[in-house]
Amino acid sequence: MTALIFDCDGVLSDTERDGHLAAFNATFEHFGLPVRWTEEDYAEKLRIGGGKERLASLLTPGFIARVALPAEETLQQQFIAQWHRYKTAQYTTMVRAGDLPPRPGIARIAAAASAAGWQLAVASTSAEQSVQAVLGHVVGTELAEKFSVFAGDMVPRKKPAPDIYVLALRGLEVDPSEAIVVEDSSVGLRAALGAGLTTVITQSSYTIDEDFTGAALVVDTLGDFPAYPTRVVTNPHQLDIDATVTLDDLRALLNARPTP
Repeated sequence: MTALIFDCDGVLSDTERDGHLAAFNATFEHFGLPVRWTEEDYAEKLRIGGGKERLASLLTPGFIARVALPAEETLQQQFIAQWHRYKTAQYTTMVRAGDLPPRPGIARIAAAASAAGWQLAVASTSAEQSVQAVLGHVVGTELAEKFSVFAGDMVPRKKPAPDIYVLALRGLEVDPSEAIVVEDSSVGLRAALGAGLTTVITQSSYTIDEDFTGAALVVDTLGDFPAYPTRVVTNPHQLDIDATVTLDDLRALLNARPTP
């Protein structure tokens, strides 16, 4: 059975700038931490997979001394976990309030894939609670229930390691030749390619200038015509895309995979 696997942040919704960044900064303010990430700062942090891992990047010797954190690493990790729980709650509240709009084409193509009998999944290094909130908001509760969700700390290594996609393939019981991924970043692309997966890129606000070498297709969005027609950026297989990326386009990309 064919599977369609989505990343979450930047793919289901352009969550990073207006969601995660705002939630991180609200967390810093709440705990009295002497940090405020700008959009430029956060662009750098996005090179690190996982929210707890981004928070852990704060733990320089100077920062630890400034906020009087304990020297023991296990105790420091308890603070990271506490900050991350608060940040996740802030972010989830924003999602459920409808503050983060869905990206064009996601609900449309997920519904088409479901109707065609495809398996649906999300593979993300974000917290599972956050992913579930975004997913339900973007595709609706009924369709969200048909998704398998692989997220958060289910794997020891975050993207660009392929672990989360390897786990998804195992959980869905499909071969890489039977699954296609929608990602938005070079980090996610490397993870998907590392698992042997055909990958479509939908550029997000933070990833427009990234290197997407190896992607089967790069577009601005999957498209919702007429309000949001798809703009094709890179089309190695010369698909005839007319206004939106369709399920037939995804089938064509899977069929275009080189024979092992």
